Order: sequence, then structure tokens, then C-alpha cells
Amino acid sequence: HVPTACARVDALRSHGYPREALRLAIAIVNTLRRQQQKQLEMFRTQKKAGPYSGLGEIIHRESVPMHTFAKYLFTSLLPHDAELAYKIALRAMRLLVLESAAPTGDLTRPHHIASVVPNRYPRWFTLSHIESQQCELASTMLTAAKGDVRRLETVLESIQKNIHSSSHIFKLAQDAFKIATLMDSLPDITLLKVSLELGLQVMRMTLSTLNWRRREMVRWLVTCATEVGVYALDSIMQSWFTLFTPTEATSIVATTVMSNSTIVRLHLDCHQQEKLASSARTLALQCAMKDPQNCALSALTLCEKDHIAFETAYQIVLDAATTGMSYTQLFTIARYMEHRGYPMRAYKLATLAMTHLNLSYNQDTHPAINDVLWACALSHSLGKNELAAIIPLVVKSVKCATVLSDILRRCTLTTPGVVGLHGRRNSGKLMSLDKAPLRQLLDATIGAYINTTHSRLTHISPRHYSEFIEFLSKARETFLMAHDGHIQFTQFIDNLKQIYKGKKKLMMLVRERFG
Repeated sequence: HVPTACARVDALRSHGYPREALRLAIAIVNTLRRQQQKQLEMFRTQKKAGPYSGLGEIIHRESVPMHTFAKYLFTSLLPHDAELAYKIALRAMRLLVLESAAPTGDLTRPHHIASVVPNRYPRWFTLSHIESQQCELASTMLTAAKGDVRRLETVLESIQKNIHSSSHIFKLAQDAFKIATLMDSLPDITLLKVSLELGLQVMRMTLSTLNWRRREMVRWLVTCATEVGVYALDSIMQSWFTLFTPTEATSIVATTVMSNSTIVRLHLDCHQQEKLASSARTLALQCAMKDPQNCALSALTLCEKDHIAFETAYQIVLDAATTGMSYTQLFTIARYMEHRGYPMRAYKLATLAMTHLNLSYNQDTHPAINDVLWACALSHSLGKNELAAIIPLVVKSVKCATVLSDILRRCTLTTPGVVGLHGRRNSGKLMSLDKAPLRQLLDATIGAYINTTHSRLTHISPRHYSEFIEFLSKARETFLMAHDGHIQFTQFIDNLKQIYKGKKKLMMLVRERFG
């Protein structure tokens, strides 16, 4: 290697080595120089260097890639013959083993190798290492081409044509961005655009594939577009569907674009801010239409300051509520609506969420219980009509006795002058359990306790007897809320003792507690 040999000569001279050693070292350097000149002459005159040359115009499939050698030649020749330097480097960028059958999608390991090369691999075939060398050559050219529009366009075309790994293209995009935004100079807008183009290529390559770096890539692309300028941000939002998933477009792209930091970074005036925000809202609504489950809440948030857009987003939620959204998603949006001061809309969404919910008798720790309690509290705070409307939905959706009894108890706590369920002061009389809407809830709760009791007794074991007795005690509290509750509970216990008289020890415990 020429640099290594020269360094050895210098070292030998400085350390006073014998003349014979110096003469041998110089001879080695001269030999390497002559050989290099011959190779360069072949490249300059476009002569073939044999069937295995990696720098000929036509290369053999098993020709060893010349990326590292070309990188050395490029850096050595650049100060003296830039045209030849770029010609060699660009020609060396080719990687025939991938060019021959490269599919249009992403080519990240390990799944693509067999599909790319159906025949046997060349003897030197180690794809990961070779692609890394190819990437280093491209990065070297990008660095050298800074400030030269023609060179940068040529290098960009070569990268887009010859590099097939999304991870390597992303690395080059990041390299170009770093070079373009060095702290000691103004940003190089041409190199920034090259960085953006490479980033856009990565987005398209990885859009339909599972890539663990996607979130990082999307955030980086928005940062790069911000550096390029407001028109770049507007452009990626206009064509978001070719670059991002709906979730990425709303939760990362549009949210970042509308952030204060972006506005400050771009020094936007009011007109520019509104134009960019309008594009972001349009994007958000399109994403909400395409994927309401994952994008509706983001769309509502992004459209808060525009009445028409917000109404459109809300209508999208209502349209999707009956078929395309789960109760968890609807409850989340309903809570958001209440927090933003839209309690009636929150109530509407909560009732829609209730229609999707189904809590069985033994799901007393289900995560949706808090949402059900919140929805009932919201309805209670809005008034008797709203509570009367939601209770039939609760009765239909919730079969868990302890949850129903909790709702019932909360609905009977409000009295004049006492802070109600929703943290607000309520006026009026205590709601009657003998009239609608609470009578239906009371009957349903008693029925749930009866059904749950029989279900538990079907497969009960002695170690659960004491827990069962406590459950009956809670049931009695609910029974006694009815005007004839004492009679109902007594009949219920008598029926248990008759039906399950074979469970002697358990029935003895029942008699001891309840008579």
C-alpha cells in the first residue's frame, strides 16, 4: 500500500536505518507507484483490465467490488484530476450482485439475499461488509462534492441507483445533513436537498415494511425538511401517503410542524404559519378518514383552533364509532372532549362506547370499569335525562354485580349542598330508587348478584367459602336498598339453602351469617 510504504521510508530515515534497508523500501514505493500509474492509464483510456476488473465499463459478475480501492484513488486523485477521481469512484459504486435482480422495495437483511441472487454467490460474497464499503465510498464523495451542484446531483443519482439498503441510504442522508449544517458556516442548501432526497427515498422504501428505526427516520426527516425550509415541510405533508403511515403523519409529522419550536426555527410570519397549519390540518383529517382508530384523537387535537376542521374531525369520529372504533378508543376521545370543555359531546361518545362494551359477571377488575364509572358520573352531572339515557346501556353492557352496585351507590350519594360525583355542587332532592332511572339499575344489580351467586356455586371449593359469604353480605346491602329488599333477600337465601343443600358446610356458614 503506497501510503504505508511512504510512511515506512520516513520512519526508516528518521531512525537511521542502514542504506540497504532504505534502498529496498524506496524500490518498493517506486514499484507500487509504477503499478498505480499503469492502472490509472487503463482507467483513463477505458481499456479493459481483464475479466475480473471491478472498474471496467463492463464488469464480470464475479468481479470483486472495488469500493475501498476506489475510495483511496478518489482521495488521492481529487486534488490533481477531479474528473478522473469522480469517474473512478462513480464507476466503482456499482454492485452487480444486487443490480442484476434488485426488487423495488427495501432490501434489508436477512430476508432479501436469496431473492436477489438466485444463482450461487461469488466466492467473495459477504454482502453486509461490501455494502458498508460502498456506503463509505458514497459518503466520501458527498463530503468532497459539498458546494458543487453538478457533482452532488451526480453522486445522488449514483446512490439512488446503486445502494439498495435502506439503513445505508439513511446513514448517507444523515452524513449529508451533518456536512451541510456544520456550525462554522451557513447551511449548504444544495447538500441539504440531497440529504432530504435520500431521506424521502428511505421513507418510500420502508413504508410497507417492518423497520424498528421507522420512528427515528420519520423524526429525522421532519428535522431535515425544517432545515431545508417551509416549502419542504409543506411538500412532505402534501404527499404524506407515499411517505408515512397515517399514525406517523399525524402523531409525528403534523404535530411537529405545528409546534412552537418549528415556527420559531423557520421565522414564520402569521400568514405563513396559517398556511402551514392549514396543510397540517388537511393532513390530519385525511389520516383520520383513513385510520380513525389511531388518528382521530390526534386530528381533533391538531384541529382545535379551526372550528370547521374540528367539526369535521368530530363527525369522522361519530361516523366511525359504530363500526370502526373500540370502546377504549371512544372513551379516550370522550375524556378528551370533556377536558376541552365539550361535556355533551363527551357524553355522546361515552354512550357510543358503552354500546361496544361487555363486562361479564366475573370481570370485577376489568380496566374499562373506571371508564364506565366516569361515564355514569358525567351523565349524572349533566342531569336526570342524560342519566336516564345511559343507565339502560349500562344495564345491557355490564353484568358484573359489584360494578353495578358501585354505580348504584354513587348515583344515590348526591344531596343538596353536597359535592356530587363529578366534583360539582348539585341541587335538588335525592333520586328515588323506586322510580326511573335508578329503579332499573337497582333491579339489574339485584339480578346480577343472583346470577353471579349461582355461577359461583357451580364450581366453588371450600377455600373460597369465606370469600363467598362476604360476597353475599355485599349482595344483602344492595337488596336492602329496595323497599321490599329484606323479603327478597330472605327468599333468595332460602332458595340457596334448598337448591345447594348438598353443600352442607357452606350452607351451615350461610345459616350462621344470614339465618
